[in-house]
Amino acid sequence: MHELGIVSGVLDSVRPVAQEAGASRLLGITLQVGEMTGALQDALQFAWEALCEGDPFLEGAQLSIQTVHPRSRCLECGNEFDHDQFHWACPVCDSAMTELLAGRELQIESIEVDIPEEGEGA
Repeated sequence: MHELGIVSGVLDSVRPVAQEAGASRLLGITLQVGEMTGALQDALQFAWEALCEGDPFLEGAQLSIQTVHPRSRCLECGNEFDHDQFHWACPVCDSAMTELLAGRELQIESIEVDIPEEGEGA
């Protein structure tokens, strides 16, 4: 399950940045995940829950996933079109010479943290 590695990498990237900003805990992350990555949303959620459990900084944080559907450009006629994972041919000229424009994303769109106000918790 490569989703565990993906989530672990996301948390390894986010935690130090959030803590440097003074966050007391992570509230949530929004990820953009392209359909062409092969990452399964259920497996990402499962890995998220497993890695956050028992960690006071992460406990209760929510993972939101924005799916990015494949979009390509035909290199023959220039047509841009949406498609699924398996049908890449241009619907206008039927050329298989296409360039993927979207659908491979795997990026952190946003993070939400709790930053205590000055004097809080002191």
